[in-house]
Amino acid sequence: MAAAPPPAPQPPVAPRFSDGDIDRDPAAAARELTRALEKNPDDSECYCQRAYAHILLQNYADAVADAKKSLELNPSNAVALLRKGLGEYHTKNYASALESFKEGQRLDNVDDTFTIWIKRCEETLNGSQTEMNTQQQPLSSKIKYDWYQTESQVIVTIMIKNAQKDDVRVQFSEKEMSASVRLPSGEDYNLKLVLLHSIVPEQSTFKVLSTKVEIKMKKPEAVRWEKLEGQGDSPKLKQFTPDTQHLYPSSSHYTRNWDKLVVEIKEEEKNEKLEGDAALNKLFQQIYSDGTDEVKRAMNKSFMESGGTVLSTNWSDVGKRKVEVNPPDDMEWKKF
Repeated sequence: MAAAPPPAPQPPVAPRFSDGDIDRDPAAAARELTRALEKNPDDSECYCQRAYAHILLQNYADAVADAKKSLELNPSNAVALLRKGLGEYHTKNYASALESFKEGQRLDNVDDTFTIWIKRCEETLNGSQTEMNTQQQPLSSKIKYDWYQTESQVIVTIMIKNAQKDDVRVQFSEKEMSASVRLPSGEDYNLKLVLLHSIVPEQSTFKVLSTKVEIKMKKPEAVRWEKLEGQGDSPKLKQFTPDTQHLYPSSSHYTRNWDKLVVEIKEEEKNEKLEGDAALNKLFQQIYSDGTDEVKRAMNKSFMESGGTVLSTNWSDVGKRKVEVNPPDDMEWKKF
């Protein structure tokens, strides 16, 4: 009976490391795994473990290469997809990392790690796109303009700093205004307005200041504009009334009538109820304010000459004599 042939030699068994072993000394683990792969270059698990060691050593490109090799040998290895995604994420290849994590999640939908990294990739990609859009947005699109009006003019203010007079072009027609400004950056800013009402082009002007470009459009009549633009509108005209005068420019959504505010404050002061010396002083102020020139002269002369002890409104009396000091009965006048 012939003897049985000897069994074929088995490839050496590669060392197996737990994640904890690799955590303790990733460099040593990487060296051992490299030696094992030299003896058995088709060991998918060794490549996957060495990819983890490379991630801990921050050798992310090597981690991606090992994870890809592991997946070539074993395409259903979800852990290799996780480690490939981690390497891609840290090399800022976020789109590829997202695909790796999603593929890994399809193979292993129990591990929450995939969900966490998918969310992180999506947030990073969205943030990068927003930042890119902001950076790509031309400077001219960020420039703002505002407007206000007086009885005779509509004023448009373009917020451009340090524009040169030779770089500004403004054209007026009866119902349109167009402005073109070459910015210090070299870009062109263009503004074209179709106006609500007509203007007088030949009496409209513009001025280039250090902080803005100011455009003044002449109104043909004192009409209040409800808004700046109005293509095709036929608005009912409103006459410009005193209540709408002196409406100063503001970045807020409303304007303030400062003249009206002053009147309101004066009315409040007038109606304010005072007592004692305050009431008496207010009475004297009112008399002086409403008095004739002779009354005012009499009050000034009597007050000054008497050292503040006499206040007369009779110019016929105090105008022809020096007003003597006349302190109250319980007080004594002293010169200092």
